[in-house]
Amino acid sequence: MPSVVTKSDLVEVAAKAGNVSKAAAGEAVNALFDAIVESVAKGKRVTVVGFGTFLPRKRKARAGRSPMTGKEIKITAKTLPAFAAGQGFKQAVDKK
Repeated sequence: MPSVVTKSDLVEVAAKAGNVSKAAAGEAVNALFDAIVESVAKGKRVTVVGFGTFLPRKRKARAGRSPMTGKEIKITAKTLPAFAAGQGFKQAVDKK
């Protein structure tokens, strides 16, 4: 695999592993990503045992500084996606 793995690389691997066409594998990969995004956007956690957990993380509103003017600005509260690697993922990366 190249040093940067793209979605098309994942589709190719899935197509070979599942012995299906790239089109079918592409639909499956897209459906998986869509399900993860939709669930996290609704505030739910998505856990894939041995791989990790996708979760929404809330940031509180806070004061910041504009880098151009140096004036204080308000940064609004927001929810961002986060990923916490599972034990199996951590161990696999540590071995390499």
